[in-house]
Order: sequence, then structure tokens, then C-alpha cells
Amino acid sequence: MAKAIGEMRGMTPEISKQLTAKGIKDSNQLLEAVAKPADRKKLAAELGVATSVVLDLANRADLARVNGIGTVFADLLEKAGVDTVKELATRNPDNLLAKMTEVNSSDQVSKRLPQLADVQNWIAQAKELPKLLQY
Repeated sequence: MAKAIGEMRGMTPEISKQLTAKGIKDSNQLLEAVAKPADRKKLAAELGVATSVVLDLANRADLARVNGIGTVFADLLEKAGVDTVKELATRNPDNLLAKMTEVNSSDQVSKRLPQLADVQNWIAQAKELPKLLQY
């Protein structure tokens, strides 16, 4: 599900403004624009930011394609070691939920944790989604 550029975590107002000026208005358009390493490098240079900043935004845009993963759960997944659809597709739901619970206990990322059924659904979706990011 596409997320407005300005709503993405890690998106500064300046980067958002520059992307919008380039016609990139949501996470799906961003993902399309930065799918390849060369595209990320080029966009980073145009924006005047490090390539790692663009990669972080690309990873966020990738996870935004999974229904049910909003900003908070994306943060929690990232802290649990999952920042792309490709990585999510390989995870065991029980183990991932356990890791998310552990991370949330120490970092207090979310007021509530996802249910096992949510995590199972995310993983099932991730397995069906095309792998768009190239490394």
C-alpha cells in the first residue's frame, strides 16, 4: 500500500520537497525510482545526501508494500533485523514475533505488538510480492 512521501519515516521536509518536485509523491514511485544501486546513487547525488539515506528510504518504501505494516511496525521490524520484503519473506513467524517482542521490551518502539496471525500474514504477503530492490 503506497504511503505519501511526507509520511515516510526518515523523510526530511527538504528531501520530500525535492522528491515531489521530481514527480515522486509516494512510496511506490520512490521504490520504482531507486530499485537499482545505480539509481540510488544518482538520486542521492541529486538530493545531496549519502547513498545510505536513499537506501534506508528505499527499504522503507519496500516494506510499505505489505498491508498492515505501518511506520511503527516497520520500525520494530527494522530493529528486529528485517528491513526489506525479501528478508521478511524468509522469516519464521514465531521466531520473528519473539525477536520483535524482545526488541520492543528493551526499546519500547510500540505500545502494542502484532499478533502471530499478523506476522504470518505479512510473511505470506512478502512471499507473493515481487522482489523489486536490487543490490
